[in-house]
Amino acid sequence: MELFALFISLLLINNVVLSKFLAVCPLLGVSKNSKNALSMGIAVTFVIFVAAVITWLLYYYVLVPLNIAYMDLITFILVIASLVQFVEMFLKKTSPAIYKAMGVYLPLITTNCAVLGVALDNITAGYNFVEAMVAGLAVPLGFTLVIYIFATIRERLELATTPEGFKGVPIALITAAIMACAINGLTGLV
Repeated sequence: MELFALFISLLLINNVVLSKFLAVCPLLGVSKNSKNALSMGIAVTFVIFVAAVITWLLYYYVLVPLNIAYMDLITFILVIASLVQFVEMFLKKTSPAIYKAMGVYLPLITTNCAVLGVALDNITAGYNFVEAMVAGLAVPLGFTLVIYIFATIRERLELATTPEGFKGVPIALITAAIMACAINGLTGLV
């Protein structure tokens, strides 16, 4: 039950985008099309989950025993960059259309603060291995959920009559703010 509460908390209540305001750049950049948003969410989910597992193992089985825990940040960044390169090569080979549609945002997963944030949160929160895996799955699924819902809303907003001054990014930011307010209403449930 405790793992389920952690999962729901990180997925919805403490959502990485709407509560912690991490990964806002890909939220605004890739969410113009729901298919691209879902593809980005899947790529980020893979990277965050694998990075969470690898960085937790490296921290507790390499860095701490060697008394070089202060190297965690640089180690985590190297792991994340390697994983993103792997995802980029995989998508380029298997799905060139998605690779092209994601454009510059795919290599920017390396600098997506949510990826590094999960790796660091797993360490600072003192999660055990299973909790780190749950966090590594719940956080990117929450990101994917938000970016997909946001993309479908933006697709509908493109068809709506919007005042000229609010078209594009301004209405997107207002929509994100309303979504954040809605999620904030769940605070205290878990």
